[in-house]
Amino acid sequence: MSYHYRLVGGSLAINNPRKKQDIGTYQCLATNSFGTILSRKAKLQFAYLENFEMKTRSTVSVREGQGVVLLCGPPPHHGGLSFAWTFNNNTLYVQEDRRRFVSQETGNLYIAKVEPWDVGNYTCVVTNSKAGQSVQGPPTPLTLRSDGVMGEYEPKIEARFPETTYAAKGSSVKLECFALGNPVPNISWRRSDGSSLTKKIKHDKNKGVLEIPDVQQEDEGYYECIAENIRGRNIARGQLFVYELPEWDKKIESAFLSLYDSLFWECKAKGNPTPSYSWLKNGQPLMSEERIQVENGTLIIPMLNMSDSGLYQCVAENKYNTIYASAELRVIAAAPDFSKNPVKKTSVVQVGGEVTIGCRPSASPRATIDWRKGPEVLRLNKRALLLEDGSLRLYNITKSDAGVYTCIATNQFGVARNSGNLIVKERTVITIPPSNMDVTVGESIVLPCQVSHDPSMAVVFTWSFNGNKIDFKRGMHHFERIGGESVGDLMIRNIQLHHTGKYVCMVQTTLDNQSTAVDIIVRGPPGPPEDVRVEHISSTTAVLSWKSGIDNNSPVQIYSIQTRTPFSVGWQAVSTVPEVLNGRTHKATVVDLSPWVEYEFRVVASNSVGTGEPSNPSALLKTKAAVPTVAPTNISGGGGSRSELVITWEPVPEELQNGEGFGYIVMFRPLGSTTWTKAAMAPIEASKYVYRNESIPPLSPFEVKVGVYNNEGEGTLSSVSIVYSGEDEPQIAPGGTSALSISAAEVEVSWQPIAWNRHTGRVLGYEVLYWTGDPKESTAGKVRVNGNITAQNITGLKANTVYFATVRAYNTAGMGPSSAPVNVTTKKSPPSQPPANIAWKLTNSKICLNWEHVKTMENESEVLGYKILYRQNRHSKAHILETNNTSAELLVPFEEGYLIEIRTISDGGDGSSSEEIRIPKISSLSSGGIKLSPRELHVLTSGIQLLSFVLIYSFPS
Repeated sequence: MSYHYRLVGGSLAINNPRKKQDIGTYQCLATNSFGTILSRKAKLQFAYLENFEMKTRSTVSVREGQGVVLLCGPPPHHGGLSFAWTFNNNTLYVQEDRRRFVSQETGNLYIAKVEPWDVGNYTCVVTNSKAGQSVQGPPTPLTLRSDGVMGEYEPKIEARFPETTYAAKGSSVKLECFALGNPVPNISWRRSDGSSLTKKIKHDKNKGVLEIPDVQQEDEGYYECIAENIRGRNIARGQLFVYELPEWDKKIESAFLSLYDSLFWECKAKGNPTPSYSWLKNGQPLMSEERIQVENGTLIIPMLNMSDSGLYQCVAENKYNTIYASAELRVIAAAPDFSKNPVKKTSVVQVGGEVTIGCRPSASPRATIDWRKGPEVLRLNKRALLLEDGSLRLYNITKSDAGVYTCIATNQFGVARNSGNLIVKERTVITIPPSNMDVTVGESIVLPCQVSHDPSMAVVFTWSFNGNKIDFKRGMHHFERIGGESVGDLMIRNIQLHHTGKYVCMVQTTLDNQSTAVDIIVRGPPGPPEDVRVEHISSTTAVLSWKSGIDNNSPVQIYSIQTRTPFSVGWQAVSTVPEVLNGRTHKATVVDLSPWVEYEFRVVASNSVGTGEPSNPSALLKTKAAVPTVAPTNISGGGGSRSELVITWEPVPEELQNGEGFGYIVMFRPLGSTTWTKAAMAPIEASKYVYRNESIPPLSPFEVKVGVYNNEGEGTLSSVSIVYSGEDEPQIAPGGTSALSISAAEVEVSWQPIAWNRHTGRVLGYEVLYWTGDPKESTAGKVRVNGNITAQNITGLKANTVYFATVRAYNTAGMGPSSAPVNVTTKKSPPSQPPANIAWKLTNSKICLNWEHVKTMENESEVLGYKILYRQNRHSKAHILETNNTSAELLVPFEEGYLIEIRTISDGGDGSSSEEIRIPKISSLSSGGIKLSPRELHVLTSGIQLLSFVLIYSFPS
């Protein structure tokens, strides 16, 4: 080191570097107490560019149309150059195109076909970017010869890429190709093996350069440049080799080994060409010798000694680069030491189990290992084995194996001891495991899981269902853990079909774990059958098929079929053939259907658990038409006008009409006749038929029957019924009509009955008509009575009013003549004022009542007496006492209270009631601390009425 060379940290600084003295290859050596390593190589070169020799260049003279090459001849230099040309001292460089090309390999200017305007002076400009210099050569004159124009000729390749080109993997490579010719040749590129150029390759048709960026191994091969014009073609061919710098696949790593151990190091590198290997120790080449084996990328030292410690390097190199991998080898010699890896102080194991007590002290060379249990040397056998690393392995542990175990490690540098305690616990055993179960949906079950275990260890129970842990804290509705410390039973409430599966009870302690698994099958009613189809349908039958649904773990035992029509209330069970559909049946015939009715069908499955959900309904289908089979019912009639026979019946429901074109056939004949009269009716004419014939006597009996028909034919007839023809209205008016006033709102009308026969008209009852003489009331009231009743009360009338009344008979043909009118005047209105000033008192056995006489108005009926209504409460029956006086005594028990009203009696009816009087029972009057003298009178005023209550009590003296 000197002023010229200085170390700055680990860097080498060269002051005022000189080309002849400093050019070359450098490596750094780093050294400490453990050894020395060598850095990769660094190459120092100097970039420069000297000036051109300024000797005048000869004139280049060519014919017009001829090609020309102007040589650059760059001066001495080091470092990459770039080239350009100027024309006639113009500051702008000559532009490259299809006709002109500047090679960046030689610097020459190529003009494929000279034109007159190309004549002039050309100067080559050379630039070295590393040296930061640019120089110009002497001008080269270009002139045209006068001996004529150059004719057309085939291309001649003057600038071409080498026959062999080397490129580093990942770099960019440019292949040059340019040809002279007339006309100007076209340049194209291809691969010799016929494969297409990759998309990344750049090719400018105006320039003779093919650029391949990011060169990879697949870019290697032969490339061809084709120059062609109308006169011919020429081809340049060259091979591209891709080389790869060495790169590590596997490096060596530092090793800290004991004395007498063996060392094996291997390093691997990839590259093209394949790298070669060498080894350095402390910066010096390492060769194979007696103890050391060096072969390619491997280094082997079978038995280490202390002198082998140091820094090692594996060197991989090919012609393009060298790489280094470094590692330290440290050979250690020391007495056994447990400080970094002591024997485990306490090991816990269960009876019947296994345990390994580790003994791995640090020692160089490796220590020999002995074991003691307590003070005694441990004898090794089938249950006590010494492992290769010195650890002790004990099998089939018993209680007697508990105790203190000591590991003794020995080498030539010393002895070390370290102890640990072995504790033996009882095993955990599942004493009451769960068992496989077969349950019905909705039940609640308990899966037991009980264990015996060492009392010093806590037990944790875990349940899983189909491989998923059951989380009881997440509020799962069906699962519940029950039991104490040693019991982990699982209760499943209201078990469902989806609870079918595998349940595992896992029992864990700090030392072991046990598990037991069971399968639970939950059986439920079957799922709905599927794919219900009607395969054939007739007028009264349908053939159905279906597929089984999910049996929910219980085989289907029986199927049933249900139907629904527009006329049914919901779904109805139907008869089938076969009658019983067992679980293996998937086809049946439904019978007893009604013709010409739209049906839907569904199938329901049942098993030993219950009946499942019904299937989806089949498609809606209509049965075929048939002759109707149900006759009308309730054949009756009668009434109507004279000479009419009216026949009625209960219509046949639409679902029993069996087809289109439905109607009724009515047949009748006089009683005793043999000939039937027949008539057909469409159903739109409802359920009534009227036959008119002037020759029919009134009330003549006829035999009648009604049948049905449709487009398929005539159906069933009903049984024969007797119906009478129409009759005349009554011909006689009632006699002896009279009217009697009952009250202000009621009169009684009476009359004498009519003695009738077929000629005078049948009497079914009477009708009373009544009205007033007031012209404002234009309508009359009517009251009708049936049978032979000869009197009728008319109510709801006005008081003190004249009413007229008449009576007439009636039958099915209508009304007869009215009787002569009679008149009657209703009574005056009952008194409007209620009894007032009511006073009452209680004695030991009765209630005494007094009130003022009620005075009536001129338009009111005279008071004839009084009516007393008394009851225990508003919902009980009222008792009535009538009197002509203004006082009364009631003999009633006092165990209950009473409600009392008083109203007037008159010809016009009962008058208004007094205010309701409440008489309390004796017990409520004598309790609660109320004190009254026998003479005290309490008067309560309400509105304009005064009610006086005299309460008399008997108190102890």
